[in-house]
Amino acid sequence: MTENTAVPLSVLDLSPIPQGAKARDAFHCSLDLAQHAERWGYRRYWLAEHHNMTGIGSAATSVLLGYLAAGTQSIRLGSGGVMLPNHAPLVIAEQFGTLESLYSGRIDLGLGRAPGTDQRTMMALRRHLSGDVDTFPRDVLELQNYFCDAQPGQPVQAVPGQGLHVPLWLLGSSLYSAQLAAQLGLPFAFASHFAPDMLFQALQLYRENFKPSKQLAQPHAMVCVNVIAADRDARFLFSSMQQQFINLRRGSPGPLPPPVDNIHALWTAGEQYGVEQALRMSIVGDEKTVRHGLQTLLRETDADEIMVNGQIFDHQARLRSFEIVAGVKGDVVKG
Repeated sequence: MTENTAVPLSVLDLSPIPQGAKARDAFHCSLDLAQHAERWGYRRYWLAEHHNMTGIGSAATSVLLGYLAAGTQSIRLGSGGVMLPNHAPLVIAEQFGTLESLYSGRIDLGLGRAPGTDQRTMMALRRHLSGDVDTFPRDVLELQNYFCDAQPGQPVQAVPGQGLHVPLWLLGSSLYSAQLAAQLGLPFAFASHFAPDMLFQALQLYRENFKPSKQLAQPHAMVCVNVIAADRDARFLFSSMQQQFINLRRGSPGPLPPPVDNIHALWTAGEQYGVEQALRMSIVGDEKTVRHGLQTLLRETDADEIMVNGQIFDHQARLRSFEIVAGVKGDVVKG
């Protein structure tokens, strides 16, 4: 008889900047949430790189990770993810080598292929936009080599970084990174919290084509889902994230809006359809709803780990949401 095993839960944080707040406020809230997440037994706390978005404070991902690592003791911290096309692999190796040197055994490096921004900002980041832009597989291998043991005569080393074996993850919302993660033998995280369309196909592709590597002997798949949990009025809290997606579709992203009583007064029928499709991997409700939703997600995906995202305007309500999720983690089991 197979013993039931609780699936680890982790946190994804975009360090949201609510209307009326500043980035400094968002950073303090992120540290507070990370400290609570550590006490509540979450496995990882990841930050996502975005640029030119006034409602998201985690652009300088590695810098903010250092701040959170200094204020926590044991929870793993990482990027979900660093958008590698925006950076030279050596620079990322040095940044995360520095973090690993300071906070040994606690650092993850999740890598994304998207720019995390618009085209003008991509240019401001000095990202090349020529016809042959997809050097992502090559960049991943280069970065991986910077964390391996140094080879005799190696002309360029990541200092610090070389020999530290910082674990890499590949992130994706399509089949591309699933296939690459399988080929390289890396853990894979799917961004179903905003792009769920290819979730099941990507997981199947990853698992069927996985090749063991020095880092990973068997496939490890993490699924990200939005959870807005509250003792009451969870749908009201969820309206902040819905508004954020409306504004993004209108080309006017901004600070995280306060919740509203009637979201239907704010969107057109087309916008409603688009937002609801993008956010359909969302669990919104009380403890019972959250427990059932996470159990269903695990049953459908057979995920090895679940990452929880939750953009909530009020910080205390956000803390309570993640506390409710932590309270049901013992019931989210494989077996």
